[in-house]
Amino acid sequence: MSGPEKKWKALIVDDEELARKLLREMLASHPEIEIAAECASGMEVVKAAAEHKPDLLFLDVQMPKLTGFDVLELIEREGVAVIFVTAYDQYAMKAFDVHAVDYLLKPFSRDRFEAALERAKSQGPKKALDAMELSAASRPAGQFAERIVVKDGTKVTLIPVAKLDYAEALDDYVSLVSEGKKHLKQQTISGLELVLNPGLFVRIHRSYLVNLERVARIEPYGKDSKVAILTNGVKLPVSRTGLTRLKQLLDEKN
Repeated sequence: MSGPEKKWKALIVDDEELARKLLREMLASHPEIEIAAECASGMEVVKAAAEHKPDLLFLDVQMPKLTGFDVLELIEREGVAVIFVTAYDQYAMKAFDVHAVDYLLKPFSRDRFEAALERAKSQGPKKALDAMELSAASRPAGQFAERIVVKDGTKVTLIPVAKLDYAEALDDYVSLVSEGKKHLKQQTISGLELVLNPGLFVRIHRSYLVNLERVARIEPYGKDSKVAILTNGVKLPVSRTGLTRLKQLLDEKN
């Protein structure tokens, strides 16, 4: 259902108080919009979205720790219409790639705001994207991820890619191993492979992706098998195709 009879629950997300105040004032003339919460950081949004289950999200892009695109990867997107509100025009194409209903470039007029709000109401929520699509949309061409965002309930962990030892496929999840800890993320290992630098991370097996910097040596395992021995002593299986890739990268490195 859409139109004036529908009640909308909204979250305002911006790390600048003045920006949140402006949105709050513009929404004051819209009794059908309830501001469920205001958030000054991406971390706050994850908790607020789980608690309030909003229909509408006014979302800044550039924020400390988590970007607006990171936020969309972490919250339940089904049923949420997203309006990006930002001072940076370079993210516009990416915003529509992740099915935002509009993109407000600061400073914007009241007319422009009203048009965005009307668009959200008439179009309704956009379909949710999976983590792989969001990661791809939020990354400039030719640039690889520098960190991986993992959500566990309302807890968010940021794993620097340089500290990732290896990843293991577990059905629709990946187990990310970093500094002796395992973090579970709902993403395919193929999707993870797409966002990591192929010069630093190699798929050594259908179930394993390893940081080249962590590989100490390759050893035989049984008659026709090989294992990669990591610097911390962990042993990972290496397929025939994976061995070719691994040797090629190690040769290039040396």
